[in-house]
Amino acid sequence: LTWRAAALKDAGVDYSKEAAMAKLCASEAATFCGHQAIQVLGGMGFVSDMPAERHYRDARITEIYEGTSEIQHVVIANKLLREDIAYANPAPPTNSQHE
Repeated sequence: LTWRAAALKDAGVDYSKEAAMAKLCASEAATFCGHQAIQVLGGMGFVSDMPAERHYRDARITEIYEGTSEIQHVVIANKLLREDIAYANPAPPTNSQHE
């Protein structure tokens, strides 16, 4: 997803949907992995000396700063709706032969 967003940016095309999808996916995956590490370690996972606690805290903050996960959902939904509207209502063909 990140590479696709970067390729679209390099091509000069709107890449906001793909960038939002990449950020949302990465932040949720990092949080899930950190949470699972805490679960495996049990009570020791919450001890601040354990790397798992720091990793979970760092992963969790990625869902909050630089646009919350809810905002990323809104950006993605907005772009998808606009694409659907554009697909359902195509522009009428121009009649350049008669001009």
